[in-house]
Amino acid sequence: MFGAAGKNKPRQQGPAHTLISRQTEILGDLRFNGELIIEGTVKGNIFADDESAALVRIAETGVVEGEIWVPSAVINGLVRGDVHCATHLELAAKAVVNGSVYYSLIEMVMGSEVNGSLMHIGRAQQESKQLAGSQGNVLAYDTAHETIVD
Repeated sequence: MFGAAGKNKPRQQGPAHTLISRQTEILGDLRFNGELIIEGTVKGNIFADDESAALVRIAETGVVEGEIWVPSAVINGLVRGDVHCATHLELAAKAVVNGSVYYSLIEMVMGSEVNGSLMHIGRAQQESKQLAGSQGNVLAYDTAHETIVD
């Protein structure tokens, strides 16, 4: 049962899980892979590669004071900063985001709150390219007709 045969087995290489518990406060930026569960407080930015399967979960007691740049997120706590999700974002019933939300696919449950703008990532990239191509002219974006106006 505890013999030498067990020592040669490779460890499973599944996603890493990290928990920031309710009594924990992190000061500084976080870069992670796998799943990050926040029940405490993070005062700093949170990053994960867009190409990864990383997921951040912010529990009801969780607080993030900084920007979030992840492929996927499930938020049920408080975020003071912008949220950028390249793949999927879920805002649960007690989610409060005080900042802009940039998403590819979003789910919002009744009761969730965003105090900022919602911007689809494809549209945000398109607008920035159009505005950058104006070569110094001041332009306005007409959302009703989806055109740029001089």
